[in-house]
Amino acid sequence: MNVANPHLKFASQAVAKPYFVFALILFLGQVLFGLIMGLQYVIGDFLFPAIPFNVARMVHTNLLIVWLLFGFMGAAYYLVPEEADRELHSPKLAILLFWVFAAAGVLTILGYLLVPYAGLARLTHNELLPTMGREFLEQPTITKLGIVVVCLGFLYNIGMTLLKGRKTTVSMVMMTGLIGLAVFFLFSFYNPGNLARDKFYWWWVVHLWVEGVWELIMGSMLAFVLIKITGVDREVVEKWLYVIIAMALITGIIGTGHHFFWIGAPEVWLWVGSIFSALEPLPFLAMVMFAFSMVKNRRRQHPNRAATLWAKGTTVTAFFGAGVWGFLHTLAPVNFYTHGTQLTAAHGHLAFYGAYAMIVMTLISYAMPRLRGLGEAADERSQTLEVWGFWLMTLSMVMITLLLTAAGVVQVLLQRWAEDGTALPFMSTTDQLRGLFWARLVSGVGFLAGLLCYLLSFRQRGRAALRAPARVVPS
Repeated sequence: MNVANPHLKFASQAVAKPYFVFALILFLGQVLFGLIMGLQYVIGDFLFPAIPFNVARMVHTNLLIVWLLFGFMGAAYYLVPEEADRELHSPKLAILLFWVFAAAGVLTILGYLLVPYAGLARLTHNELLPTMGREFLEQPTITKLGIVVVCLGFLYNIGMTLLKGRKTTVSMVMMTGLIGLAVFFLFSFYNPGNLARDKFYWWWVVHLWVEGVWELIMGSMLAFVLIKITGVDREVVEKWLYVIIAMALITGIIGTGHHFFWIGAPEVWLWVGSIFSALEPLPFLAMVMFAFSMVKNRRRQHPNRAATLWAKGTTVTAFFGAGVWGFLHTLAPVNFYTHGTQLTAAHGHLAFYGAYAMIVMTLISYAMPRLRGLGEAADERSQTLEVWGFWLMTLSMVMITLLLTAAGVVQVLLQRWAEDGTALPFMSTTDQLRGLFWARLVSGVGFLAGLLCYLLSFRQRGRAALRAPARVVPS
């Protein structure tokens, strides 16, 4: 028992707290820049030239990546000591890496906002090792090198903790995912002059992160929370986890081929990419069955009902966002018309929110009451506010997805399906979508309101009111 905080099994788990707090701050920033972009879709010169659309988009997507990485790292620092049944190898190293990563992230975002991108490339001497200028990987080379250093220190810290402690399926799956995250990021340094080859390996970072190794991290986090809140035997959870990660790796790795359709890769990828990416919904469907089965067969009624809701919600939303909406335009004959349209944006928004944003908020929802010394759960008022945040964010994201889907369908019909010279130019097509973009902006405001509810739910001070012990559910 940890004397400083009796609700934590090990004192070193407390290092997760600054990672979670900073992740949520960056998440708020990402949403605000998303709203700026939404306004720029309908009011083209909004904040121009201070924040052009390309800069707002760059900040929006980079904040997404960085806040999720902070969330994953915080989750590992909380989860691994408990799974390994020992203190974290070096809490001081974890805090040092937090400040290094936070400083690098903030300086990079300020560089995007305050310095023209070409000037930022010159300022950071990108010519020595050119890596900039690619979507999602816009970070200066010096920032990428900093990320590598942080990842190496992080993996060393987590790895030494696992080597000296108990090995469980949950912790080993998470470690595998984290190693894969670091390894595939190294391809961001490979920037060949041939555009087709560049795009081929660019997807080895972007796709093999979000549709490969990140799914292992998601699965391990979900399994950890479900073990804690349901009391189901670990062996049952581990069997589900093995099935899920096997399907995720097989379909995700080979399914990378659906990104090779139109970049000059061999024609065989039209078949390979279509078939295996069509199977990618299966691991997400398995996650839905896994979560609901564990909750149904639970042995205890955990007082943190908000965390239980997040755990179930992330599987359903991920299945629809990453699975169903991904399948809608993953087959080559369909993707020929839909790639790069608002349908891609619809899939991306719901998939990232459901699969990764929600799983990070699930673990934060479970861990934060303990990290703050409140016990297993916050008080009823805080949980009610958090549940409001869950529904506002989730329903708003569903509306954003549906509106972007409608916009994508109209875009395909007007811009790509039309023949005999009747196709509209891009800007003329976009002008026809203004009503949908205004509605999408309103939904974005609803999402911000939900996030604020989620953040305000942490305002509780002091311990939660005494409550009856967790009720054991009869078999």
